[in-house]
Amino acid sequence: MPETLAGRLRTYVETRNLDPDQRIFPICYSTARSLVKRLGDKIEAKIRPHDLRRHSATYATRNGIPLEVISQIILRHQDLKTTQMYLGRISEAEALRWMDVLHGK
Repeated sequence: MPETLAGRLRTYVETRNLDPDQRIFPICYSTARSLVKRLGDKIEAKIRPHDLRRHSATYATRNGIPLEVISQIILRHQDLKTTQMYLGRISEAEALRWMDVLHGK
C-alpha cells in the first residue's frame, strides 16, 4: 500500500475511533464482490475480490517481501504452507532472476 494511502487510511480510522477488531468499511463480502465485478465490467475484465488479494500477495513476493511477512501480515494465514500453495509455483524465468539477485548480477 502506498504510504500516502496508508496515511489517509490511518487518519480515517483515528477520526472514527475504530477498534482494531472493527471493520474499516462495514460491507459484507457479497457487496464487495458485486462492487469489484461492476468495476471489472467497466474495463471488460473478469475480476473478483480474491484476485485482488492474490495480486497483492504476488506483488509483495515479487518485490522481495519475505514469505513469512506475506503469510502472517498480508494474508493472515495460520500456516506458511497455505501461503506457499496460494502463491503457487514460480516460473523458471522468475527462479533465474532471483538466482541473479542472490549472486549480485
